[in-house]
Amino acid sequence: MRSALGLDIGTQGTKGILVSEQGEQLAAAFRPSQLHRPGPGIVEEHPEQQLTAACEVIGECLGESKADPASVAAVAIAGQMAGVIGIGRDGRHVTPYDSWLDTRCAPYIARMDEEAGEAIIKSAGCPPSFNHGPKMLWWRHERPEVFREIRSFVQPGGYVAMRLSGLSAADAFIDHTYLHFSGFADNARARWNADLCDQFDLDMALLPRIVEPHRIVGEITASMAAQCSLKAGTPVVAGCGDTAASFLACGATAEGICVDVAGTASVFAATTSRYRPDVDKKILACGRSATPGLWHSYAYINGGGMNLEWFRRQIANRGKSESDDALQFEDLERMAAEATAHEDAPLFLPHLEGRVCPSEPNLRGAWVGLTRGTSLGALYRAVLESVALEYGIYQRATAALYPDFQFRELRITGGGERSVLWNQLKADVLNMAVVQVQGAGGAPLGAAMLACLGAGVHDDLPSAAAQWIVTGQRFCHNSGLSEYYRKRVDRYEAALRAMGELNT
Repeated sequence: MRSALGLDIGTQGTKGILVSEQGEQLAAAFRPSQLHRPGPGIVEEHPEQQLTAACEVIGECLGESKADPASVAAVAIAGQMAGVIGIGRDGRHVTPYDSWLDTRCAPYIARMDEEAGEAIIKSAGCPPSFNHGPKMLWWRHERPEVFREIRSFVQPGGYVAMRLSGLSAADAFIDHTYLHFSGFADNARARWNADLCDQFDLDMALLPRIVEPHRIVGEITASMAAQCSLKAGTPVVAGCGDTAASFLACGATAEGICVDVAGTASVFAATTSRYRPDVDKKILACGRSATPGLWHSYAYINGGGMNLEWFRRQIANRGKSESDDALQFEDLERMAAEATAHEDAPLFLPHLEGRVCPSEPNLRGAWVGLTRGTSLGALYRAVLESVALEYGIYQRATAALYPDFQFRELRITGGGERSVLWNQLKADVLNMAVVQVQGAGGAPLGAAMLACLGAGVHDDLPSAAAQWIVTGQRFCHNSGLSEYYRKRVDRYEAALRAMGELNT
């Protein structure tokens, strides 16, 4: 029986699964990330630790399943999308992983936006933010001695794939699902924009070759085979960004299917057949899908899922969340369900670390509309509802760009999918069905699908998704709340504007 390995080098850790060619999960493993925060605004990871974690995860999956390494058709790796690693001539890192959570490049976001903001959105599909372009400029101008050693910039998934395959900087690659975060791509044509590179004096030689997510980029070397227990010569497929892989794992391989990634970041995406950058509102990114011919128009809340744990620890349990009598998420959800919707219910602004879509790095979180009768349950309900309300803004922006777009359903993945109340709030605010995915494998499953396609196990992604992806419980919207939530999204937008002016 043939199998495939899919990995995701995520913010919280490296996850991996071994699946059969029918999509059955045979084994899974996880290693936590080791984030380093040595100073204000700095968030880094060691690329070799990411490689070690990937090797350990692969080895554990093979050991748990007792699979013959020779049966593994290919391995593909998804990973964090907006950060960068500078590599030297030999393909080894010369910088740490500059995480998407690292905010040091903020002055270069402002510079790129001021000098070429509209041109970047039109060409790349996304405004400058805490992503590749500003980060590369930061290394060029703030660490010139390190920058001189850099021969290319890659992302964690690409770096690990390169190291497993023994590739040098001459073979550095980026798959096309990352291009909207680059700041220097001609995304519609899947190539680099020479004019933007010239404008910011960035040598195009530092930008890696662009490949399709299902392309084989190398083979497991003998030395890496010894470390990860795979057979030397096993094909390594490019893989894609973790968000794009999560969309794929939800079966978003046809126009009209929307996806909610209820994870560390809260992501809302619509699957479309056309490239339409959001030049006016600057809310939505337009990124290539892993499925040829499709695009994902999406936006996200930085740390939207992290807000729930923050509330549980710091608000509900006053910093004592590990005590025997500490409130758990089940307790909070029950309390929130008792705090029914009404006109004066408080609003929560979820941007505790700044807003990303659109870029408002100085915006901060807040509750609005508190009274002496506001309960703990009402506060937690507002935290849950805030993600749905922000999605309501994203949905409106999508409808403005694609007037004929049909929102078919919202498929949900990530840890937050287990919350019945949260799913129902999203269905009611967005006025469409929210659908769980049975046994959702997230980004590792999407990567495994790409591994199978690259190895010739499957002919295309839609047919693989039809075989692998099974939908589960469906949450239908309450049509009687449509007008209530239309007004509530309006009120939420007004609160965001007011807070934005306060934090300017």
